[in-house]
Amino acid sequence: MYLLLLCFGVLAGVTTVLFGFGGGFVVVPVLYAVLVGVYGADSAQGLAAMHIAVATSTCVMVFGAGLASWRHHQAGTVPWGQVRPLLGYVALGAIPGAMAVLVLSGGWIRWAFVGYLALTILDSLLRPGFTQERSSRMRPLAKPAAAALGLFIGAIAACLGVGGSVMTVPLMRRRGASMTAATAAANPLSLPMAIVGTATYALLASNTAPLGAWHLGYIDVRACLVLVAGSWLGIRLASRWIGKIPDRIHAKVYIALLCAVLLAMVVH
Repeated sequence: MYLLLLCFGVLAGVTTVLFGFGGGFVVVPVLYAVLVGVYGADSAQGLAAMHIAVATSTCVMVFGAGLASWRHHQAGTVPWGQVRPLLGYVALGAIPGAMAVLVLSGGWIRWAFVGYLALTILDSLLRPGFTQERSSRMRPLAKPAAAALGLFIGAIAACLGVGGSVMTVPLMRRRGASMTAATAAANPLSLPMAIVGTATYALLASNTAPLGAWHLGYIDVRACLVLVAGSWLGIRLASRWIGKIPDRIHAKVYIALLCAVLLAMVVH
């Protein structure tokens, strides 16, 4: 179990630094499948598998998004002028998003995850421009739009445990960003959501999720540590490719990865 999680932690690290995923698109489906497979669907862990997967993914994201943000900052790829206006609103939006998870069924969360992935893929494929090569210049957001989008991104990302990439990358692309700049922006925007979401899952779920030792609320601490170790290695390995992937290929691989995760969640 833990060797498998370590391997997928490496993949989570690679997709975090190169695609801004924050690890959630890898961690959530894998950890969900592992928990159900190891403990059984009728066990306490199996019944809460989706809640645990989302909460643990969010906790792993604190490390992954933080380290990836630093790597991109060192490479000079983060468009901080576009990112800073959204940070506070993303953090605020994460509070109701994480609290919603505590009252929703695991099945609802799973299919919400699937539905949002499908909508994002369709939007990226059908809306003109996503796979076309762009520059690193972006049109700035107006303050009301930044507030509304930040709150929405934080709420959805915390609810599904997926980080902000699924919303911020298409948003930045539509505003003229290169894939390097768009994915670089996704990591610091995932960080405040991950911090607030992790605290919420740990504190508010502590009395409602009696899952035994090595659990902090819905967070599986052992799985989290293994995934963080793998994520660290993946980020180190992939950092050398920052800014070196051709823009069109970068965009197409991003969509292909979303399709792979969608398929994994649907067929399980």
